[in-house]
Amino acid sequence: MSTLLTYIAVHDGKIKRSSLEVLSRCNELAAELGWESVALVLQPDATKAIEGLKPYGPAKIYTMSHPHFHQHLTTPLLRAIGHAVKEIQPRVVAFASTEGSKDLLGALSAAHGSAALPDMSEFSIDTEGVSGKRPVMAAKILSSVRADGSPVFVSVRSGSYNPEEREGEAAVQELSFSFNDADLRTTLREIVTATSDKIDLSEAETVIAAGRGVKDEEGRALIRELADVLQAGVGASRALTEAGIYDPSLQIGQTGKVVSPQLYIGVGISGAIQHVAGMSNSKVIVAINKDPDAPIFEIADYGIVGDLYKVLPPFIDEIRRIKSA
Repeated sequence: MSTLLTYIAVHDGKIKRSSLEVLSRCNELAAELGWESVALVLQPDATKAIEGLKPYGPAKIYTMSHPHFHQHLTTPLLRAIGHAVKEIQPRVVAFASTEGSKDLLGALSAAHGSAALPDMSEFSIDTEGVSGKRPVMAAKILSSVRADGSPVFVSVRSGSYNPEEREGEAAVQELSFSFNDADLRTTLREIVTATSDKIDLSEAETVIAAGRGVKDEEGRALIRELADVLQAGVGASRALTEAGIYDPSLQIGQTGKVVSPQLYIGVGISGAIQHVAGMSNSKVIVAINKDPDAPIFEIADYGIVGDLYKVLPPFIDEIRRIKSA
């Protein structure tokens, strides 16, 4: 029986939603083809992720435990995943498209002499290989791509699929892994994260994005207040991060983060194509802008034309009223 393998990313002890989205799609394809969908977890103690992963229906969960998996160190990760691929012999290896997977995908493909399809917005599988769509030119065009052979390495954009729980009792198998520290030529001394945003944008269910219209501390305070009410992550357009108003790690767009929340609220954002490339997978898009001709209204599900300084206070009050009812 052929196998689909999903690499499960874990951050701060929590399985990333984007990995569950990819696993759910692999489960669906495996059911259609009569194949087996399995998952791979690499952590200092990978067994801790098993209970959180089982409800999402993999036929088997492969685990590898090693202290070096605490941080994203490329060399041990490449060796561990490569070892797992040799042991499991999957037809397809699927990742969520994250900064971490971008660091691994090409190297794994080269090491195995296989094709890689990065940053897919949709994909399907047949007995020969993988085909699907990939956004190009700042997501203005969807390119049709295909790779045949085995294994094919695929990464999938966050928000392309929904994570779905599935009945079943996954078997668990520990894979052995050893690593000589003398082979570790890179030392990761510190991970610097943004302190201004408490919620990981790539995992946030709701995102409030500030644009050029948020021009002073009063505007930023309104953004923070709206985010607090909705328990949302805060992002920003490139104009604000380049101006030093928001941390660069909060930039959403072609050269920043790609987000796919259930609810995206763009405040004072015009909707330039570079920004849209980073949020077009959002399920519901709300735009607040005083310019009725702003491009963001073309993709918004709901739009409010008005000055954010006048719109946000009653908007926030109404959300509070609804939540308290």
